[in-house]
Amino acid sequence: MIEAVIWDFGGVLTSSPFEAFNRYEAERGLPKDFIRGINSTNPDTNAWALFERNECSLDEFDELFAKESEAKGALVRGRDVVELLSGDIRPEMVEALRRCKERAKVGCITNNVAAGSGAGMARSEEKAAMVAGIMSLFDHVIESSKVGIRKPDPRIYGMACEALGVSPAGSVYLDDLGINLKPAAQLGMRTIKVVNAEQALRELEEAVGFPLR
Repeated sequence: MIEAVIWDFGGVLTSSPFEAFNRYEAERGLPKDFIRGINSTNPDTNAWALFERNECSLDEFDELFAKESEAKGALVRGRDVVELLSGDIRPEMVEALRRCKERAKVGCITNNVAAGSGAGMARSEEKAAMVAGIMSLFDHVIESSKVGIRKPDPRIYGMACEALGVSPAGSVYLDDLGINLKPAAQLGMRTIKVVNAEQALRELEEAVGFPLR
């Protein structure tokens, strides 16, 4: 019996920022996934990790990321990366969130940075308002930039379950990154890797046992 549905935000309720990264790379003649490669090097101590834990400012991140990217062969400013973070909202996923809320508790665990507006790091007032409306649906939201812990640290999943008053075994967690799903599964949560909205909704319907579309 599913007591709670816990969601990642970027790449789940919105399109993946990786799509924006790839467009940026193509426009500048950089290898595909160049930015992801920088973010995966020294993943606990690199500029991206520090920024998501709010251990450096935007200005510091801009400089640190530029140095890391230059060491990989091409200079990319950290501010450029931040501009790419806010994806397009997936309305069918938001509708599924609303339907889940009618029958279960709903929470959000998001790795984000202290830039833009709100948990979705929106870059415009219109997008910020839309994100705020989505965030208001959740019973509890955990933002890495506020709690100083980021996925895949196992503690963050326990924090979410405790805040919602549910057991890991009674929860399902959706994320677009396998590395973030592994510790959730080890804790006992049912996990869904979001490849696209259609696939995710099909698997989530199977998990919760009621229609989401």
